[in-house]
Amino acid sequence: MTQPDDNLPKDVLPDDGTEPAPSPESRPRLYWRLLRLPLFFAVLFAGGFLGLYFQPPGLQAVFERTGLQPGGGADDPFALPRTVEIPDEVVASLEPSDVVGLARLLPRGEVATVARPFGAGDARIDELLAAIGDDVSRGDRVAVLDNLASLEIAVAQAEANVALQEASLLQTQQSVAISIAEAEATLDQALAAEEVAQTEFERTQSLLGRGVTTQAQFDQAQLELRQAEQSVASARATLSRFTSDDPEEQADVIVARRTLDAAKADVEQARRDLQKAYVVSPIDGTILDIHSRPGEVPGSDGVMEVGRTAEMMAEVEVYQNQVRQIEIGQPVDLLAEPLGETLTGTVEHIGLIVGRQDVVSDDTAANVDARVVDVLVALDQESSEIASRFTGLEVVARIDTGGTEAAARSGQAGE
Repeated sequence: MTQPDDNLPKDVLPDDGTEPAPSPESRPRLYWRLLRLPLFFAVLFAGGFLGLYFQPPGLQAVFERTGLQPGGGADDPFALPRTVEIPDEVVASLEPSDVVGLARLLPRGEVATVARPFGAGDARIDELLAAIGDDVSRGDRVAVLDNLASLEIAVAQAEANVALQEASLLQTQQSVAISIAEAEATLDQALAAEEVAQTEFERTQSLLGRGVTTQAQFDQAQLELRQAEQSVASARATLSRFTSDDPEEQADVIVARRTLDAAKADVEQARRDLQKAYVVSPIDGTILDIHSRPGEVPGSDGVMEVGRTAEMMAEVEVYQNQVRQIEIGQPVDLLAEPLGETLTGTVEHIGLIVGRQDVVSDDTAANVDARVVDVLVALDQESSEIASRFTGLEVVARIDTGGTEAAARSGQAGE
């Protein structure tokens, strides 16, 4: 049998087909191949965990470009954005029944946008009559538009037309009264002439029968009687144009009066249009912000914003899987870190619509796909005074869902 050549590698199979044992030098490489796959998954898991926890700028840029949100595909989204921090003493006092959510401070009735009057067209702001922080009442003028002069001219023209129509009505009334008097006088005159002509005709007729007068004189008397009768008929026809002896009931007077009413209506319309030159507050409240300055055309944001800051509230976004724990009257603590204190209130209203989360931070890792229900919290008087200067402030709300039951139990115990 041929002997194996010593110069060949030891791991080459001999001619007899038997497998040589692994050499000591190749064993570490084999172990590394076996461990490489578990180590790869371990490093991948650790990197993903640390990346989601610390969120370096590179990872944030990826989330921003892709539009993905951490936790967006989970059944239970993240309760709070990464940037929200709860003090340790608060965390220590949390009960399992507490519901925590993001909230924002807002006036009762939310913030009202003060817009231009309807029909103001492209009018610009001419003058602001209120400043940020001023208290206003509903209907107070807070700004003047540059269409004021043209609208004032329209009012003056409408008022001048009313004066003209009043004079026309007076003239018509006087004219009708004079015409009635003239028609009546003409009729009386015609009747008197008819009576004289009738007497003369009868006398001439009698004289003709006795042969004292001539036929020509009789014919003349008869002609004068007919003329007098025609004058009476004409006078009656003229007077009949007037339906009544009262000048106010005549057609010409009625037409003139209706024309005057139309002119007065034009004045009322012009005065209403004049209000389009003024921007008024829709509610009682405080001027929170001004969006348009003199010389600018108000945009979609309106002229300014007004809020009833004397009564502040908080709008808490509660995740849909926790809203069943919320009840009216439950106590609420609002952790306002920028204020350095905690505000208090009670649940006043629970929304009926499940919507998308709206109160989020600017962090790209914040969850904006969560489904939430808005819960309104009424602040107590002291907290409302503190929050009145911080409309829109983001706070963390802690709702004590066991507070109502605990209060009921303590009340029963007291009885």
